Amino acid sequence: MSGNRRNALLVSAALVGGALLMTACQDSDSGSAQGSSSATPADKTATPPGSSTTGGNQGGGQASGGKSSGGQGSAAGTGSGTGGKVGKCRTDELKITASDTTITGDTDGTVTVHLKNTGGHSCAISGYAGVDLKTTAGPLSAKRNGEKTNSIVLKSGQSTDFGIYYPINNSGGSGVRITGLLVTPPNETKTVSLRWPGGGSLPVTEGGGSAVKVGAIGNAGQGG
Repeated sequence: MSGNRRNALLVSAALVGGALLMTACQDSDSGSAQGSSSATPADKTATPPGSSTTGGNQGGGQASGGKSSGGQGSAAGTGSGTGGKVGKCRTDELKITASDTTITGDTDGTVTVHLKNTGGHSCAISGYAGVDLKTTAGPLSAKRNGEKTNSIVLKSGQSTDFGIYYPINNSGGSGVRITGLLVTPPNETKTVSLRWPGGGSLPVTEGGGSAVKVGAIGNAGQGG
């Protein structure tokens, strides 16, 4: 009995030792597994720097877009500045013609001068044109009739006009013969020479002076 008990104790001790050895191995494996698991977050932590680099490229794209937007703003500003002011109507950009618009029975004759904008862009015109009649007695300057002046913007192709008012020669004499018409647009120095479409002569006036009057731009037909 004593030998059997000893053997039993030996077997028991071997079993306990095996169990302890297995437990130690399991603990060791568990520790290794935990070590591998803890490395995974470290790898994940390494990922954001790559993500941050991508974000930096996106930021560069936005910065580039900002420069593009600034260029458009500059272009828009330039365009606005250019189109914000309308220049004056120049002689070379106006087609100037004259026609007789005298109404039968009037004591004064009327010639209407038409000014058409042919410059391809809008222009502004206002005030009085310079008007001189060429006559056999020399040039005769028309006087302003005092009409109110207004600033007019002519788009390309649009027209405006003004009137020239002169006394009709009913004296029966030859009077002063008119041979031509000179027109200088307001604020211009270049003159256009036209054929005179009105009455052929002016009555001779005593005391000199001019009985010929010119109306303001845009007021043709309102009387002398």
